[in-house]
Amino acid sequence: MLKRLPDVYVIVFCLIMLAALATWILPGGQYQRRTEIIQGTSKQVLVKDSYRQIEAAPQMLSVFTAPIRGFVRMAEIIAFIFIVGGAFFMLNETGAVSAGIHALVKRLKGREYLVIPLVMFLFSLFGAGFGMCEEAIPFTLIFVPFALALGYDSIVGVCMTFLAAGVGFAGAFFNPFTLQLAQGIAGLDPVSGWEYRLIVWSVVTFLSIAWVMMYAAKIKKYPEKSIMFDLDRERRRQWMEQQSQETRFSMRHAGVLTALVLCLVLMLFGVTRWEWYIPELAGCFLAMGILSAFVGGHTANQMAKNFVAGCKDMAQAALIVCFAGAIIVVLEQGRVMDTILYGMAAAISDLPPMLGADLQYVFQMFLNFFIPSGSTKAALTMPLMAPLADLSGITRQTAVLAYQFGDGFTNMIIPTSPVTVATLGLAKIPFERWFRWNIKMQLMFFGLSILLLIWPVLSGWD
Repeated sequence: MLKRLPDVYVIVFCLIMLAALATWILPGGQYQRRTEIIQGTSKQVLVKDSYRQIEAAPQMLSVFTAPIRGFVRMAEIIAFIFIVGGAFFMLNETGAVSAGIHALVKRLKGREYLVIPLVMFLFSLFGAGFGMCEEAIPFTLIFVPFALALGYDSIVGVCMTFLAAGVGFAGAFFNPFTLQLAQGIAGLDPVSGWEYRLIVWSVVTFLSIAWVMMYAAKIKKYPEKSIMFDLDRERRRQWMEQQSQETRFSMRHAGVLTALVLCLVLMLFGVTRWEWYIPELAGCFLAMGILSAFVGGHTANQMAKNFVAGCKDMAQAALIVCFAGAIIVVLEQGRVMDTILYGMAAAISDLPPMLGADLQYVFQMFLNFFIPSGSTKAALTMPLMAPLADLSGITRQTAVLAYQFGDGFTNMIIPTSPVTVATLGLAKIPFERWFRWNIKMQLMFFGLSILLLIWPVLSGWD
């Protein structure tokens, strides 16, 4: 059934047209918004009971103009994709990553299985701790070739970083961008309820690692069973040719990789201590690319040519991001985004507690398709979901957990998530293949989320 999914551009453009159709069917609506300072940051939040119907603005030509507006809306992350792609191409052309992976693979001979749980644990911890999301994108360029060198496929490489960070993001016990923001809006103490959230994070992380390790073991034994077998075969052949030419790990290689490690450490401190975001991270990677190319012995002209070549490789990922942003643009221009929020909220009120918690989760999961930004969704929905939780007989803490689950897990598979499409673009994994592989895991996450919401409802968790 899922073996012949259309190309991701076809999927996203159809969604843009569906969004335009919705503006002709749904009534226009609008919530009042007010500015609040939450966790030291100014946020626009909805005013409870302020929804009113307004005249809709049916969209037609915007189907064709929305992608450029989506480009403007997503300009930061698109620029980030280009700069990171160019910087890593400069790094890769030094041969240091190839030589370093080759040396590490030789040292791990017979113990390759240790890499997956260790790397996934760390990235999940980063996702749960400081909300690693966009920051995980560049690591794709390191761990995909690493996974191929270990005898796995590119899916495993993406799972070690992107998927693991997403799992931690969904089951976070500290994340300031989703958990603490949502708790602040809901009137809860920051990081309250961390004990149960730590259990949740441990469970989802363990099950995700086990899932990926079982898949990796199967692919290592039967490579032809990989959904990426045909594409990875060519990449692995190129990798082996490169390895036959570059096997000696030189002092220049060590210097280049030192520049990379320094960049990653600086990025970690920047995110956790200095509140860095996309502009600062992009600047850090650009500096890393220039420094690594200089240490690698490249001339200024070589650096420029390699940077442009890396940007060219990122064109597809950048285009997908702007088309994904176009969906949100159409709904907002058509004045139906708030109508969708109001309709879903009305459906949840006056339900039994358990059903109310589950529907809050489903609501957040559905809305994530249109608003993949976790902080934006918290600001828009928690002013509604917190009072609805009171009406449904569940605690606000439970409503925040339902928001976390609905926001986090499906981020890994929706074509409207700029982080997802950017990561897959860097990994050169077609979206439709990733969807076919990840959909079974999403079903596992769905069932797990329903189960993990039971105790909070029954115990009145607060």
